[in-house]
Amino acid sequence: MTSKRKEIYKYEAPWTVYSMNWSVRPDKRFRLALGSFIEEYTNKVQIVSLDEDMAEFSPRSIFDHPYPTTKIMWIPDSKGVLPDLLATSGDYLRIWRAGEPETKLECLLNNNKNSDFCAPLTSFDWNEVDPNLIGTSSIDTTCTIWGLETGQAIGRVGNSVNGHVKTQLIAHDKEVYDIAFSRAGGGRDMFASVGADGSVRMFDLRHLEHSTIIYEDPQHTPLLRLAWNRQNPNYLATIAMDATEVVILDVRVPCTPVARLNNHRACVNGIAWAPHSSCHICTAGDDHQALIWDIQQMPRAIEDPILAYTAAEGEINQIQWGPTQPDWIAICYNKSLEILRV
Repeated sequence: MTSKRKEIYKYEAPWTVYSMNWSVRPDKRFRLALGSFIEEYTNKVQIVSLDEDMAEFSPRSIFDHPYPTTKIMWIPDSKGVLPDLLATSGDYLRIWRAGEPETKLECLLNNNKNSDFCAPLTSFDWNEVDPNLIGTSSIDTTCTIWGLETGQAIGRVGNSVNGHVKTQLIAHDKEVYDIAFSRAGGGRDMFASVGADGSVRMFDLRHLEHSTIIYEDPQHTPLLRLAWNRQNPNYLATIAMDATEVVILDVRVPCTPVARLNNHRACVNGIAWAPHSSCHICTAGDDHQALIWDIQQMPRAIEDPILAYTAAEGEINQIQWGPTQPDWIAICYNKSLEILRV
């Protein structure tokens, strides 16, 4: 027992950590899922949670996963009323039901029924307003929107999860690397994607015949990640491959960044907006640094972050701001997960 609550908790996984996500359920405050990066077919996913009395993380469940997970995400269930599900992307999209100790595969969603060829998924996003919607991005230039049935209908026997393709669209000219739903317009129908063609494109599920290009990288460098501001749906952030800066965009002013955050000394790997504030964003990269920025003064230049944390032992490859824990940020480097109180 420690009388004073710690500022940092650390967990050492048995393998290099590649993907990571905070659980959203209010009754599972310090629970995260971690995905391995092992250069073999069989990879692992671990569910870990913090024992606040013992002040340490312990694994609650571990299961095999084909290939490394490109992304892991818990169901966005802030009320804790939906089935306790998490999703993973890799060769396919899989939905799992979390259990201790056994986590079970609920369904594997494959849009390519008639071919042995599988186009790996680079990322996905789970819609917060309608948790029956998941959007995936793929190296085959497409985004697919899946409809899930979580078996919650009244009077139905059994509650297995299954899914169907609602729509598939060619989103980019080259590989699509990330997808994220926007909170704009009700939060259900708008999403954006980034890809190897260097563009950020915005789509509306109600009008899929056209898309809006919000930004194009001047050198057509591939864009790897995007993240919407969680309080102000006009803003999003993106990072280009091997770039040391983060570009902040305003959808009302397409193609012109409103800010560039460029204090990192090596390539940026992750971006995470604050869950509770429209003017804070955290960035992390190969320079071992996690930086928190205040972007209130946009469009004036933002010179320096307001907070910096250095992970002495490794390049930070993942960063997540706890959705129900605004005081905590999680980072991953090498085999380590750390949560930091901000």
